[in-house]
Amino acid sequence: MTLTNEQVEHVALLARLGLSDEERERMREQLSSILDHIDQLRAADTSNVAPTAQVIPLAPALRDDVVAPSLTVEQVLANAPRTEGGFIKVRAILD
Repeated sequence: MTLTNEQVEHVALLARLGLSDEERERMREQLSSILDHIDQLRAADTSNVAPTAQVIPLAPALRDDVVAPSLTVEQVLANAPRTEGGFIKVRAILD
């Protein structure tokens, strides 16, 4: 599917992008190529594939919780510009 310059201009307008003539032509070619690839994917027969099928088994991406030493309050507060009562003090952002 080949996009027209008008279609690229419309997409650029929606995205609030100002494109030069050279950029518009490059985007037209690249977006047309992407749409061609999508058309190829649409042509694949997926009627026998369950919507939640995975090609590889899923494993949790979480690691085990391991207790490790952490910084003391004094170490944390040592680099803070302002502290008060064992806490980092910041400027108020709301009235």
